[in-house]
Amino acid sequence: MKLIKKIIITGEIHAKTGLMIGGSNTAMGIGGPDKTVIRNPITKQPYIPGSSLKGKMRSLLELSFGNIGSKKMGKVENGPSEDPTHKTTVLFGSARTDGQQRPSRIICRDGFLLNPNELKNTDLPFTEAKTEVVIDRITSAAMPRTFERVPAGAKFSLNIVINVFDDDPFRDELQTLTFKALQLVQDDYLGGSGSRGSGQVKIKIDRIIERTSEFYHGTVPQSSIQIDSIPEDLR
Repeated sequence: MKLIKKIIITGEIHAKTGLMIGGSNTAMGIGGPDKTVIRNPITKQPYIPGSSLKGKMRSLLELSFGNIGSKKMGKVENGPSEDPTHKTTVLFGSARTDGQQRPSRIICRDGFLLNPNELKNTDLPFTEAKTEVVIDRITSAAMPRTFERVPAGAKFSLNIVINVFDDDPFRDELQTLTFKALQLVQDDYLGGSGSRGSGQVKIKIDRIIERTSEFYHGTVPQSSIQIDSIPEDLR
């Protein structure tokens, strides 16, 4: 197995509605939000974990192929993870224990807040408190709940790396599959409470570069991929 190249995709994720990426509630006091967002422990700024983006990309891509499979006793059966040659398994990897596991070919890095100065006048540091009311369908009693969200207008960094190896099936499609997954996220939602208005994002890819294995040996320069290769709704 030989590394052919790394495809490095950079850009921004714009929150078009409030974004709810859950964190820990252990530090919240009485009267605080019922659910909080995840924050950098040093800067206290919210961020998008790479695991949240990658998990959403994978689940939506699997849904688009119609291969989620059935779930029995906590295990998904007959899904893409059962087939080591399936496109989503090649891109995202598999944790099978029968010797046919595959390492992930895609790296989704954490997305850090790019415009903290624009979020100074918010209810909480860089975030907002959103109150929702649950109505008991029997008694009609109102039960308010408060959630912490990153407000609309927040911008986060996007950084994705695709590793392409010579023995990968569909290796020429890995970049296209990544674009498709990002388009699906953009037309769905990121984080929690998406069906109640949260999590709509706009993804903007600014640059794609290729670094071949020869680049890392100092024999060839890196190359940029033409912007025309990026789907129009991701520019």
